[in-house]
Amino acid sequence: MPIDADWIRAICLALPGVTEQIQWGCDLVFKVGGKMFAVVPLEPAPVVMSFKVPDEEFPELTERLGVIPAPYMARAKWVALETESALPRLEIERLLKLSHSLVLAKHSKKMQAKILADCPIAMNNKKPGKGTTQKGTTARAKLKKAKSKRR
Repeated sequence: MPIDADWIRAICLALPGVTEQIQWGCDLVFKVGGKMFAVVPLEPAPVVMSFKVPDEEFPELTERLGVIPAPYMARAKWVALETESALPRLEIERLLKLSHSLVLAKHSKKMQAKILADCPIAMNNKKPGKGTTQKGTTARAKLKKAKSKRR
């Protein structure tokens, strides 16, 4: 069963400098400064979401039932949830915020300042591309389309 993408969107889009876009056909990708910090498949998939975690939490999380090393991203310390109930909602929210912070910290201090100021040029002075929006109108439309397909 897919995760509640609207709930994930509400959490992620409330964080500073977050953009969303549809990538790889049907994955809703959340980015900060152009770098991914969370991915939610909008169509049925083996995992319901994936995100970056701190190095020290990775082993403990992947020992839990329903939490696996994220396909293709495990070496970067990303985990994937096989079901929405793999972790409590409060913990998912905490980990998403932490993922955002970890990825934000990978940017230069100058870029971090732009992102935290919610500057629309936070992505290396590039305007959002096709499918990328600040607070995501295009992704929202595709999310609605994906939901209607499931019904």
